Amino acid sequence: MSLKKPIILIIIVLLIDQVSKIYIKTHFKLQEHIEVFSWFQIYFIENDGMAWGTKISDFVTFISERSAKIFLTVFRIVAIFGIGYWLFDATKKKASKILILSIALIFAGALGNIIDSVFYGILFEDSFNQIAAFLPETGGYDSLLHGKVVDMLYFPLYKGYLPEWMPYFGGEYFTFFEPVFNVADMAISTGFIMLIVFNKRAFPKK
Repeated sequence: MSLKKPIILIIIVLLIDQVSKIYIKTHFKLQEHIEVFSWFQIYFIENDGMAWGTKISDFVTFISERSAKIFLTVFRIVAIFGIGYWLFDATKKKASKILILSIALIFAGALGNIIDSVFYGILFEDSFNQIAAFLPETGGYDSLLHGKVVDMLYFPLYKGYLPEWMPYFGGEYFTFFEPVFNVADMAISTGFIMLIVFNKRAFPKK
């Protein structure tokens, strides 16, 4: 497979991801939500950069939150160059289509969330109790590299109390699936799932 097809895939994923995020950011207040179906909602939240709505503080408790944010963003930028080289090398060596498409999806998703982390802080107003403006005259809600990732896809497939007979969690209120995510997260997860499910086709033995 030539590099042209994965590049087209990357561009499509990035366009869908960024258009959906910009629309949500400029039409919804933070935590505003719309129920599309009983099992699917558009639910606007922001996170500090970890995938699937996870906060940095859950992982990096030994340094300040702002320092952790810069560290995570810089790490992602370095990682994206590594993934990009992997994609280039895989196409050059004519690797399997599954591997190339998987890397392209992971690259597109990572790049989509990096754009939020690097630029959204200077491009948008804060969304707390207001609908954010794009390129506000008073400046954005934070500085470069301190943007927050926009998430909006929420699938609460099940909500209810767990049976009392279950050990440890019996009787507790439970939601499945609880994380709120975005198109970029979906691309990353799809890429990884493809590598796991089609592992033998992605990495065929000679």
